[in-house]
Amino acid sequence: MGKNVTGVGRPRASGAAASSQNAREAVLEAAGELFTGAGYAATTTRAIAERAGLRQASLYYHFPSKEDILAALLAATVRPSLEVAGGLSGGDAPAAVRLWALAYADIRLLGGARYNLGALYLLPEIASPNLAPFRAEREQLKAVYRDLVAESGAHPDSVAVRSNLVFGLVESIAIIRRDDPVLDVEAHAVEGADGVLRVAGLPAPDATLRAAARALLPRS
Repeated sequence: MGKNVTGVGRPRASGAAASSQNAREAVLEAAGELFTGAGYAATTTRAIAERAGLRQASLYYHFPSKEDILAALLAATVRPSLEVAGGLSGGDAPAAVRLWALAYADIRLLGGARYNLGALYLLPEIASPNLAPFRAEREQLKAVYRDLVAESGAHPDSVAVRSNLVFGLVESIAIIRRDDPVLDVEAHAVEGADGVLRVAGLPAPDATLRAAARALLPRS
C-alpha cells in the first residue's frame, strides 16, 4: 500500500475560526509536521502558529505550552489502540486471534499516521511530569499485550520478557518508518502481527486466523 492510512486532519483556520475545533486540529497538524521534521527542541510555538495560520495568542488559547501540544499528539498514538484493546478484552475469540488483531491495528496506527509520531517516544521530554498521563496510557496498552501473551499459554516465567519483546516489535514500526518513509504499511502490519504471535510462542498464523482477527476490528 505504502500510503498513510490514519492521521490528524489538515484544516486551516483564521479569524473567527481561530477559537474553533478546526484551529486546534490545525495546531496539531502543524506541530506534528514540525516536531517530526525540524525536531521538537528546535520548533517554537511561533513556528507552529505560523504554520497553522494562527496568531500565537490563539495557539495559547488551545494549548498553554508546547509540551501540551506534544501531549495531545502522543495521546493520539495510543488511545485508538486502547479503544481497540477494550473491544477485544474478554472476547470469545482465542487469545491468539485477539493478540494478532491488536498488534495489526496498533502497527497500522503508528505506521500509517500522516506523521511519524511514534518516533517522538524517543524524546527525553517523554519523562516530563506533564506527560505522565501519556506514559500511564502506554503502560495500560502494554498491560493488555501482557495479558494476551499470558492468556495465549506462555509459561509464567516468560510472560514478562515475551510481552516486552512483543511491545517492542509493534513500536519498532516508528524506527522502520524513519528509515523508510514510504514503507508499505499494510504489509508491515500483517508481517508484524505475524511476528508478534511467533514472539509470544504461538504457531505461525494462517489466513483463517488473520481473517478472524480482522473481523474483530472496527471498520475504517
